[in-house]
Amino acid sequence: MNKFSWILLLSFIMFTSCDVLQDVVTVIEEESPLTEQEVMQGLKEALRVSTDTAVSIVSKTNGYFRDELIKIYLPPEANQILKYKNNEMLQAVGIGSMIDDVVLRMNRAAENAAKTATPIFVNAIKSMTIQDAFSILNGSDTAATQYFRNRTYNQLKSSFKPKIRNSLNQPLVGNISASKAWSTLTDAYNGVAGIAGWQKVNTQLDEYVTRKALNGLFLKLSLEERAIRKDPKARVTQILQRVFGTS
Repeated sequence: MNKFSWILLLSFIMFTSCDVLQDVVTVIEEESPLTEQEVMQGLKEALRVSTDTAVSIVSKTNGYFRDELIKIYLPPEANQILKYKNNEMLQAVGIGSMIDDVVLRMNRAAENAAKTATPIFVNAIKSMTIQDAFSILNGSDTAATQYFRNRTYNQLKSSFKPKIRNSLNQPLVGNISASKAWSTLTDAYNGVAGIAGWQKVNTQLDEYVTRKALNGLFLKLSLEERAIRKDPKARVTQILQRVFGTS
């Protein structure tokens, strides 16, 4: 064998060995136990990806309004209005269009307020402990979302409600706010209810919309978490593949 042939043979062995070595390293990395740092990093990354995606979905125009899973309808108390909406007196004041108007504006208020949720989620993620991380990793397919909701819901509500209230009072469509549209609807109904002897409607719209908006946001968050846990394609970073590929 000439010198050139020896060089080719050695080169082949060297590159083949490198490939084999890399495969061995990969197997070792995949089979080695997760470190605390990896679990913490993976869970925080999962929450970051999930919350970013969830907020992006609900905060866009029609994020709530066109999604039947989270669309905000009239408060339960307003079932009185729906019950009698075909009444001639209510039809005469245009009750049908008023209902549609309020529903649209409530959802627009939720979409507008949801844009501010990300910093609140970020602060909550930073407070997670290693014990929390392992509990979430070994928990149900929505353990992270449930942890997040249990630990931060009241804080989120306190921060979120003023934004919802402000949003409800802002002219959003046709220069009319959601609060004004709700008042117009309930005043029209209550005026007829007083004559007909029906139960009147009195609901704090900001409280109701805040609760429904947060419920919708957490629902979307749970769907994103399930995807990361169950669908390899949803694990968009290496640390997510490492942590959730072994869970």
